[in-house]
Amino acid sequence: MKPHSVFRLLQLVPEPLPTFRADVATLFGKYLPRHGVVCDIVGKAGEGALPDGAYASQARPAVQSSRVRQEWAFFKLCLWRVGSARRGQCDLIQVRDMVSIGLLSMLLARCKGIPFAYWVSFLMSEGRIARARAEIAAGGGRRYHVVLLKGLIERFLLYKVVLKGANHVFVQSEAMKALMVERGIPAEKLTAVPMGVDMEILHADAIAPLRLAGWEDVPVLAYLGTLDRSRELGMLLEALQVLRRNHPSARLLLIGASPTAADVPALLAHACRLGLADAVHVTGWLPSLQALSLLRGADVALSYVPRGALFDYSSPTKLLEYLALGMPSVGNDSPDQENVLCASAAGWLSVSSADAMAAQMGAILADLPAARLRAASGPAYIDAQRSYRVLAQHLSFTYKETIAKNS
Repeated sequence: MKPHSVFRLLQLVPEPLPTFRADVATLFGKYLPRHGVVCDIVGKAGEGALPDGAYASQARPAVQSSRVRQEWAFFKLCLWRVGSARRGQCDLIQVRDMVSIGLLSMLLARCKGIPFAYWVSFLMSEGRIARARAEIAAGGGRRYHVVLLKGLIERFLLYKVVLKGANHVFVQSEAMKALMVERGIPAEKLTAVPMGVDMEILHADAIAPLRLAGWEDVPVLAYLGTLDRSRELGMLLEALQVLRRNHPSARLLLIGASPTAADVPALLAHACRLGLADAVHVTGWLPSLQALSLLRGADVALSYVPRGALFDYSSPTKLLEYLALGMPSVGNDSPDQENVLCASAAGWLSVSSADAMAAQMGAILADLPAARLRAASGPAYIDAQRSYRVLAQHLSFTYKETIAKNS
């Protein structure tokens, strides 16, 4: 590694700019620059002005008249920026969750003698394959056979070419790292970078608790996040039904919405079938401060993550946010959540069943003062282990000491 004070990376991301993904905006735009790691970021066309000062530079294509034109404009921009990169001015080229762009960028980086890294935040190819097969089984048309073929090709290229050819691979969790080792990626070039919390912003003292009108004197359970069908939130409704046998006035507040219009009505219809029509409220998307105030007003915060081949390798954020706020929290045994709950001893771990989750909720409601005292250790754990301040420190070391030595 050549001695210089600033490590500069060119990062290509699949989301629009400005991005609201914390592991991009907060990690790369706020905390890594404090450790001398600055980012030139390239993303898709987005709405709104690009923030000043977050990155060394930001690039996105102009909005186009069709999706095909939009994707082509983004593809060209990515290749132009990689093709323009020069050794000595760019220390690393990194691509996030884009197989074809990753493959071409890796080849260009190799020609230029610039190290290349790939970031896997989600098993995109596996997700595409699973969705396509489900649609085909349900009688979907020829389009889904094309989607399936694309997923199979991308999966082959990702594991056999891109990840094996990369100088370093970043993954979302320790469980995903273990999966990559099973699939033949050397452990020494894998680094798990889980989701974190910006503790400079998210702390209980800055957020006033708020309750819905009429819910002031009843036990309130809250879930904050997306309500799309893949999250299988019927589990929380069923757990509430069980809980109400001993706590008949308990209510469930779902703070969020779904990008698919039919998902929330289907969830509320399920609540009606369970006899919970008056015990469940969906807020829809809210401004962050209002959403967090409603969360803070609850007695128990819930984080349910479906078990299975896709979500088991994820790194859920909501449980971390609950613990950072010092809230009594119940999480099911998704691997990353289990690790956090066991290590912190600040929350309540449940197996993935309605009866088990209801039992943990009931344990909290049985002695709320004791539960809040236990949960009070959560912020210190998150600050020390899963804050973006700490994650950035570790990641900057990996960039400077592990990847840059391949220059």
